[in-house]
Amino acid sequence: MRRVSTIALAALALTLGLAAADARPRGDGWAAFARGDYVRAVALLAPMAQRGHPRAMTALGYMYENGLGVPQSYDAAAELYTGAAEGGEPAAQHLLGLSYDKGHGVSQDHVLAYKWLSLAAAAAPVRLREPYLRLRNAVAIKMSFEQVLEGQRLAMEWHQGRSGRTGLAASAPGL
Repeated sequence: MRRVSTIALAALALTLGLAAADARPRGDGWAAFARGDYVRAVALLAPMAQRGHPRAMTALGYMYENGLGVPQSYDAAAELYTGAAEGGEPAAQHLLGLSYDKGHGVSQDHVLAYKWLSLAAAAAPVRLREPYLRLRNAVAIKMSFEQVLEGQRLAMEWHQGRSGRTGLAASAPGL
């Protein structure tokens, strides 16, 4: 279980590191997060998250999930992850999938975990796809064949609804 947390932290750090370039003009919340100054990071990223910035929502959710600079709250983390995941943020989709797998802040649901982990893997940068797929496949081991099919269907429906296209050809690779 510790390995999953390490992988999640590494993936989040890589994703947020990529966001730093476009976020710096808005403040140094990303730098505070990167150096472990979570109280300052919360103060700087929370207003961005409230305005719907998906990466800020993801970072703030991560801090709530782990009690970094804020009291630990799985419910708050899941709410932030959900908003960012529905907006298409792969790191949030990944973390929301893990929340569903563990039942942290949401009811445990392996089908929804599979859905969000599949979407995260399909949209993630190439270097993160393999770790995301390994975690998605670890969830699949806990599921029946029918549940896996349902998770795949939900992921495809979400992706199709987001892209406005229909048919299997519209699906992202890896779903």
